[in-house]
Parts: sequence; structure tokens; C-alpha cells
Amino acid sequence: MGAEAGFSAHKRVSGGMPAVRGRPGSIFPRGRQIHKTFNNVKITLLCGFVTILVLRGTIGLNLVSSGAEAENRHLIEETNRILAEIRFGKDADDLVEEEEVLFGPNTTFTLGAKIVSWDVDRGVWLKKNPHFPRVVNGKPRILLVTGSPPNLCDNAIGDHYLLKSLKNKIDYCRIHGIEIVYNMAHLDKEMAGYWAKLPLIRRLMLSHPEVEWIWWMDSDALFTDMVFEIPAYKYNDHNLVIHGYPDLLFEQKSWIALNTGSFLFRNCQWSLDLLDAWAPMGPKGPIREEAGKILTENLKGRPDFEADDQSALIYLLITQQDKWMNKVFVENSYYLHGFWEGLVDQYEEMIEKYHPGLGDDRWPFVTHFVGCKPCGSYGDYPVERCLKSMERAFNFADNQVLNLYGFRHRGLVSPNIKRIRNETTNPLADVDQFEIRHSLIGATTSSRD
Repeated sequence: MGAEAGFSAHKRVSGGMPAVRGRPGSIFPRGRQIHKTFNNVKITLLCGFVTILVLRGTIGLNLVSSGAEAENRHLIEETNRILAEIRFGKDADDLVEEEEVLFGPNTTFTLGAKIVSWDVDRGVWLKKNPHFPRVVNGKPRILLVTGSPPNLCDNAIGDHYLLKSLKNKIDYCRIHGIEIVYNMAHLDKEMAGYWAKLPLIRRLMLSHPEVEWIWWMDSDALFTDMVFEIPAYKYNDHNLVIHGYPDLLFEQKSWIALNTGSFLFRNCQWSLDLLDAWAPMGPKGPIREEAGKILTENLKGRPDFEADDQSALIYLLITQQDKWMNKVFVENSYYLHGFWEGLVDQYEEMIEKYHPGLGDDRWPFVTHFVGCKPCGSYGDYPVERCLKSMERAFNFADNQVLNLYGFRHRGLVSPNIKRIRNETTNPLADVDQFEIRHSLIGATTSSRD
């Protein structure tokens, strides 16, 4: 009875209220249903909010990634633009480009104001500045000068071999107490190319009166005898030392009788006068082109191209022999210039039979890579052959430097090195035995005796 009454009451309550649409037969109290519904709404809103955050994060990452890529592209483009400006000599700060004026055939070109009393003026300066002596440790002060164009090489490997060439020269100068200047500026825009060395040499003479000899060396020439030393005592009565052959110069009038890739100028009035006489064929344009025709007509074997500094010097010395030759020493007892093609494949034989310090064909003082042009886009020989040969020459010389430290290259075409001596508890014994400068002191003493 009670149960039935209770059931009846329940039914009545249930039957007295309209059913909630969509939830037939629900047995939850109304308050609990409202609370659950509110929770569901909150969960839905939270899920929606999280979804929005995820989508925003994803989109944001894409935007950041796209922005980074765009920034990288901009950086690459800007870098390429700057490199292009450097390569072609453009400067964004140059608002007005100077009009190029070429010297005509009727214009006489000069390197600068005429100097007429340099020997006297320099002598006075040296007396006033005894702390800048022209002789150091019994040897005349020498300044080695080399350089390369101000722009990038046409290929990256060219810049790499310019660095190796400079390292080679720094090593030699350090060993022999020679100062070095590496130039990358065109001091006179008219004297570009082969001729750039002339205004540079003149400027260095006038700016360094303490220097007795200016020694020019091309960037494609390498020292390959790190022991051999210029025999300056031979040249006491001369002002220009250049590699060559007198018979080729005066009998055959050959355009390769001398080589201007490596030569020495004494710092004196005579040298300034020779530079003044040498330079007028150099200005680019009509003068250089017309002078090239004269040189081709008068020098045996010379191809038809614009005037170059070597041919012009040969022509000058032939046509004005009486004026200049008594102060010119044409050197061929050692390789102040050694043509690379006949030397680089003989290095192993040289190592087996001879030793550094000879400077001649048995162990060449300088190996000059004429015709290779590692920095340019063209040359007279295949690029692969030139680069391999330059690598051999560099390592051949570098082994002589590394020997003091107990190392050498694994091969003449390998940049890698290997140990050739073990560490010792008496390192000074190795210094006494392997330091090149020690052997030079002994050789200098014996030559004076």
C-alpha cells in the first residue's frame, strides 16, 4: 500500500509536469540538469578557445617561418648586390661618376712631379734619421712589394691561391728579415693591368727613403728556395737587377729576353729617371694600343696586343742601351724568375739529389706561373694543370718552413701534413739544427771571409 501510494505519488508528480523535450524519461532533478548543461557549455567554450589558440599558433609559426625565409632571401640578395658592387668597382656612395679621360697619342704621360735631386735629398734625410738606417745587420734594407687587383677574383679558388702566395712571401720575408708590402689599390687609374706596379714602386721609393732596394714580385710567383738569399754584394754598382739573358736582349731582341715578374730597383735618382722613361707607353687607351704596335714590330716573337710593361722595358733598354745598361744587372746565375713549366714536375728529383740554398735549376729560388692567371677567368694553360702545379710549388716551399717544427706535407699535392720527428726533451737542439736563419748566419760569415 505504501509502495503503491508512493508510486502513485511519483507518477503524479511526473505526470503533472510537462516532459522536457529531447530528454524523455529523464530521471535527474531539474537543478542538476541545469548545472550539467552549464558545464557542457563551459567545456564547449574551452575547447573552442583551445582550438583557436592552436590554429593561431599554427598560423603564427607559418608566418614566422615565412618571415624568416623572406629575411634570408633579402639577406642573400643584399649580399650578392654588395659583392657585385665590389667586383665591378661600384660604390653606392658615389653620387657622381667621374668621366673617364683617356690620354691621346699626342699627350706625354708622367707618373708625377719631376724629381731631380733625390739622391741628395734622401742622403740628408738619412743623416737626420739615424734610427731608420738603410743597412740593417750588415745587409741593405729590402722592401718586397706584391699585390693583387682590388676586386674579387673571378673564382673563389683564385682568392685561395692569392692567400697561399702571400703566405709564402711572408714566410720568406720573416726568415730573411725583409719588409713586405701587399698592395690592392690602383694608385693611378691610367696605369692599370701590367703597368700598375710602376706608380706603386715610385710612391714607395719616395715614401720609404730608408729602404735601399724595392723588390717587386708578381702575385703568381712563389719562393721555392726558402734558404737562398739575394747576393746583394754583387750589385753594389748597379741599380736594376732583373732576370734575363743578354744575348736574347741585344742579339735576338726577343720580347722574353727579360722578365718583370721579379726584379729589384735601388732607391735612387737613376731609378726614378728610368721609371719616368718607362711609363709613357703605359696609359690605357690609344697610347697603349699604338705603343703595342711599335713593340710588336720591333721585338722578336711578340704577339700583336697592347703595350705591356715587360716589352716596353726591353724596347727601352735596346734603343737607349748607352744611357741605361751600365747600371742594369741581367741576372741568370740563379732563378730570380724561374718558368714553372720546366720545374714543378722535377721537385721530387730535386729533393732526392740536392738541397735548398742553391737557387738555380737544381733548386729554383723563384717559380713563376707565367700564363696561369689563377685569379682571372682565362689563361694560356688549363686551369687544372695550373692549380695542381701551384699546389706542388707551395707545398715544396712550405715543407722547408714546416721542417723546423717537425712536420711536412703528406705529398706535394696534399694540404695535409704529417709528423717527421718525435717530440724531444731538448727542443733547442732542433732549433740549432733545423732553423734556416742559423744556416744563413754561417753562410753570410763564410761569404765575407
